[in-house]
This record gives sequence, C-alpha cells and structure tokens, in this order.
Amino acid sequence: MRQQLDYLKETPSQTAGPYVHIGLAPGAAGFDIYKQELGWDIAGPNAAGERIRIEGRVIDGMGSPIKDVLLEAWQANAEGLYAHPEHAGEVEDGFRGWGRVITDFETGEWAFETVKPGAVTGNDGKVMAPHITLWIVARGINVGLHTRLYFEDESAANSVDPVINLIEWERRRKTLFAKRTERDGKTVYRFDIKLQGEDETVFFDI
Repeated sequence: MRQQLDYLKETPSQTAGPYVHIGLAPGAAGFDIYKQELGWDIAGPNAAGERIRIEGRVIDGMGSPIKDVLLEAWQANAEGLYAHPEHAGEVEDGFRGWGRVITDFETGEWAFETVKPGAVTGNDGKVMAPHITLWIVARGINVGLHTRLYFEDESAANSVDPVINLIEWERRRKTLFAKRTERDGKTVYRFDIKLQGEDETVFFDI
C-alpha cells in the first residue's frame, strides 16, 4: 500500500495553481463566463474620497516575481465604513470594498483602482489606521496568506495602530507600508509582497 501511495500525484483539489485563474478570475484566463468580474475597481463610481491606484508584485525567495498569483482585497470607504448590512444607507451606492485581481502573466504585476480608505474603529473600540486587507494564493501556496497594506504617508495613524504595534521590530513593520508616488497626475501606491528572504512581508495567522 505504501509503495502505491508513492506514485500518487496531487489532484486539482489539492493545489491552487494553475487552476486558480480559471476558477476565480476566468476572464483573465480567456474564459468569458461572468458578465462582470470582481476586480480592478473596488470602490465603484460613486465613492467619495481620494482616488488611488494600488500596484505591486508578489516576489519569491529568489527575488523573482510570481506570475500566477490571485489577490483578494477588503477595505473600508473613505469614512472608515465597510460595505456591510449594519452600515446600510451609509456606504455609497456601488461601493463593494472587495475585489479580486490576478497578476499579469508576463510581468507578474498586479493592480487595482479604489479610493483611499479611512481609519476604522474595531469591535473593541480601538481605531485602526487606514489599511487594505489582502489575501494571496498561488501555485505552491495551498493555504492563503493574509497581510495588510498600510499607507506610508499616514505616519501619525500608523504609530498608534494596534495591529502594527503587535510587531516588535521596526524593520518588520515597514514591510506593511505602501510607498506613495505620483504618475500622470494620479496617486499611486506601490506594495511589493515578499514571500521569503530578507524583508519578508509580515503575514498574519487568521
């Protein structure tokens, strides 16, 4: 029996890739299934606040971009409110606060359009700095990785954020900060996610 098991291979239900694009972002994989995929514009046209672009790469332990990654993003609106039934009527029409994007098959780059979120008050009453929660899955990542994207230009809010302050080393904290740039008159935040090695991104056990 043991000898037979040595020859068994992973089935599609045991690995994230390359099926991840077909099942979760079929349009990018060349399958016209959904009328509208859950990606690129997370905020919708009616959301108030500063319009921004988030972009980056997921980098492996050798420093190379991974090109078959899927990312999911969750965020609050500019007032710090999530698209949740308890905020019915308070969140702008069309604001999902959630999206799903994949990396470019050639460059490994991912990106989405949204509005900069506001500070969020947690269930414990503590105020968290503006952030976007990210979930990452790819070939070889069978259990999704959770992290947070914070904004480097929110230094005052970041300094008192209860989650950031759980991280003891300053160098490790910096792996959660997206860098602000300007391109063609538009605000762009760069956030590269490093899976291993020096300056590995902080991931959370959720």
